[in-house]
Amino acid sequence: MVIRAIAVYQQAMESTVTLSPDKSFINVLAGQRQAVPPIWMMRQAGRYLPEYRAAREKAGGFLDLCFNPELAAEVTLQPIRRFGFDAAIIFSDILVVPYALGRAVRFEVGEGPRLDPLDTPDKIALLKTAADMKAFEPVYAALRIVRRELDPKVALIGFCGAPWTVATYMVAGQGTPDQAPARLLAYRAPEAFTTIIDAIVETSIHYLLGQLAAGADALQIFDTWAGVLPQHEFERWSIEPTRRIIAGVRRQAPHAKIIGFPRGAAGLLPSYIERTGVDAVSIDWTAEPAFVRQQVQSKVAVQGNLDPLALIAGGDALNSSIDSVLNNYASGRLIFNLGHGILPQTPIAHVEQMIARVRAFKG
Repeated sequence: MVIRAIAVYQQAMESTVTLSPDKSFINVLAGQRQAVPPIWMMRQAGRYLPEYRAAREKAGGFLDLCFNPELAAEVTLQPIRRFGFDAAIIFSDILVVPYALGRAVRFEVGEGPRLDPLDTPDKIALLKTAADMKAFEPVYAALRIVRRELDPKVALIGFCGAPWTVATYMVAGQGTPDQAPARLLAYRAPEAFTTIIDAIVETSIHYLLGQLAAGADALQIFDTWAGVLPQHEFERWSIEPTRRIIAGVRRQAPHAKIIGFPRGAAGLLPSYIERTGVDAVSIDWTAEPAFVRQQVQSKVAVQGNLDPLALIAGGDALNSSIDSVLNNYASGRLIFNLGHGILPQTPIAHVEQMIARVRAFKG
C-alpha cells in the first residue's frame, strides 16, 4: 500500500517539471523563484489561536491531540482557513519517533515534554531498535484527512525531528538550555550514542515515507539544537544522520522535496547543503544576509527568517523586519517564514499585518 502510494507521489512530483503558478511553495522547492514569495509559519497551528486552544481542551492533552486524526487535521487546517497560507504543516510532534521506539513520552503543562532518560550505555542497551510503525497511523490518517480538505494549491508539509535533536530529548528526558547531557554522552560513549542515532534514522526514514504516501507534498527535518555543536560534532551528529535519512527517503521517492532546518548552523550551512542534498534550508533570524545570499541561496532555496519577537512587537518594527527579509532574499528563491516557531503571545492582528505586507511585495 505504501509503495503504491509513493508511486503516485512520484508521478505528482515529476509533473512539477512543468511548473504551475498555483503551487508557489512547491515551485520554489523545484527551483523557480516566485515574484511574491510563498508564506507559512512554523508552529502556525498553535496556542496563539483561540480555535486551537479550544481543540486542545477538547482533546484533553497534547499527545491526545496529536494522536486524534480528526482533531489533528482540524488544527492543521485552522491557520489555512484564517490566514490563507501557501502551505500547511501537519500537526504532530517530533517526539512521536521515540514514542514509536517504545519510550514513554508525556507532556506536562507549563513544563514541556518528559521522557525516561537514556543517559547511560546500560540503559541504551535496552532501547528497542525496531519501531512500532502502527504508532504512526494516527499521523497518516490526519494527513489523509487534510489532503482531502485542503485546496490543491496549498502545499501539505510532513516532518520529523533530526536525529541529533530527538536524541537530546531521549538522553536528558527533557529539553535543557545547552543539551549538555546529550553532548557529554556523545563524547564519553559515542558507540552507545550511535545506537540512539541509528534507531532514530531508520525509524524516521519509514515515518517520512509514510507521510509522503499519506499525502504530504514536501518534508521538513527540524534540527532545533544543531547550533550547540562544534564543527566536527555537527558533521558527525547533525549532517551525517540527516544525510542518511534523506538518502533513505529518496531511495524510494527520488523526487521528494525536503527542507532542512539546522537552527544556528550559520557558517556550516554550505557543508550541510552539499552533504545532505536538501532542496531548501530554513535560516534563523541571526543569519548574516550577505553570507546566506552568496553561500546558501546560490545553491538552494532559503526559508525564513523573521524574528518571532518582531512579530510580537508589530507596528513599524514589524514592517521594517519584514522588509529586511524581502530586500535581502526575495531576489532569489525564498519561502517567507519565521526564524523559528511563532510564540503563543503573538497577536493575530500582527500575523495579518505580516501576510498583507509580504503579499503586497512587488518583486
